[in-house]
Amino acid sequence: MHILLIGSGGREHAMAWKLAQSDQSSAISVAPGSDAIESEQKVKCVDIASNDFAALANYAKKEAVSFTIVGPEVPLVDGIVDYFQSRGLRILGPSAAAAQLEGSKAFAKDFMQQHNIPTAHYATFTNTDKAIAYIKQHEAPLVIKADGLAAGKGVVVAQTEQIAIDAVTSMLSEQTFGDAGSNVVIEEFLPGEEASFIVLVDGEHSLPFASSQDHKARDEGDSGPNTGGMGAYSPAPVINESIHQQVMNKIVQPTIDAFRNNGTPFVGFLYVGLMIDDNSVAKVVEYNVRLGDPETQPLMMRLDSDFVTLCLATINGQLDQQEISWSKQSALGVVLAAGEYPAGSSRGEIISGILDADALGCKVFHAGSRKEGEQVVTNGGRVLCVTALGDDIRKAKALADKGCDKISWSGMHHRRDIGYRAVARLPTD
Repeated sequence: MHILLIGSGGREHAMAWKLAQSDQSSAISVAPGSDAIESEQKVKCVDIASNDFAALANYAKKEAVSFTIVGPEVPLVDGIVDYFQSRGLRILGPSAAAAQLEGSKAFAKDFMQQHNIPTAHYATFTNTDKAIAYIKQHEAPLVIKADGLAAGKGVVVAQTEQIAIDAVTSMLSEQTFGDAGSNVVIEEFLPGEEASFIVLVDGEHSLPFASSQDHKARDEGDSGPNTGGMGAYSPAPVINESIHQQVMNKIVQPTIDAFRNNGTPFVGFLYVGLMIDDNSVAKVVEYNVRLGDPETQPLMMRLDSDFVTLCLATINGQLDQQEISWSKQSALGVVLAAGEYPAGSSRGEIISGILDADALGCKVFHAGSRKEGEQVVTNGGRVLCVTALGDDIRKAKALADKGCDKISWSGMHHRRDIGYRAVARLPTD
């Protein structure tokens, strides 16, 4: 069958790579895709922007696409699923109504409060003076979030009152994130360990993915500004069986039930960003309505089940008939980013060593690169994700780190401590 995948980043590279491994897929078109994605077997890229719904739907009709998968969040929030369905096309992803879970932080917080889903206490503001007054009444640290989509960068963990004030002033008065920051959410800071909990949802049934953990801070020791993610690994040992059941019973199922009862059933990938405290209580930090990036890269490395089968079962409302299997190995991915990231990006710097990392047994997924003649050059903030499997997280990390050492370009930045929490849980040799 012919599958259309929408997107162009590292997440979509990993998804296309996994879709191509299925005996059921004859061709995978990726729009707009990238040079690196097109190098995968069965894959061709189509020069159609992810926000050009009419052109995408016309392509799906003309090329007899069996179904479409949406990688990034923006087209989902903008209603691509509703549009495709109005054209009689099969597509995997939530409706615009359900995608508000990611499209608006305020919507998500109000939703959780209404349905008794555990999360941090919060307040929302459009007025700078009122936001500052609230900050002065509440002790730091506080978390300041732009309400709308900001590519994973619209979150400031403010350790002091002044940093919190500067953040709301930047978002509300200076419009750092444009319309995305015209409304801000101020939350209490939740201590603990973060984890990513992703489930496939067909509107009624769900199928949980393996656990994973993302490192969002730019610098080692989880310091520095927030990013879209500097690396991830799976499984995340902080998610034990007890916490898994707690998340399914108190967070995932109530979320699914609420949307079904509201007449807007959630279909697609539901990503729950968790904070787990010292008492093993999980609370929701954020919802996403698609696979995470960079979590997808190690998850696709570990997925043993047929990805096409899982996607079809979701579209057809048959997830209750599916099981999912994972490699017993661990996987870890390290993001190689521009030195300017997250404030800036890199363009046109020649990248060396990708084939050397591949030769070690790593899989290098491309997020922000392009071909220029025979050279591969930088073309974004997050450029590559060097991903590896290992019998435990320490071995996966060691191989991924070796792969990173083979690759270089002028200004390259990456963390060397991805997975440190999981490694610390392993017995010493």
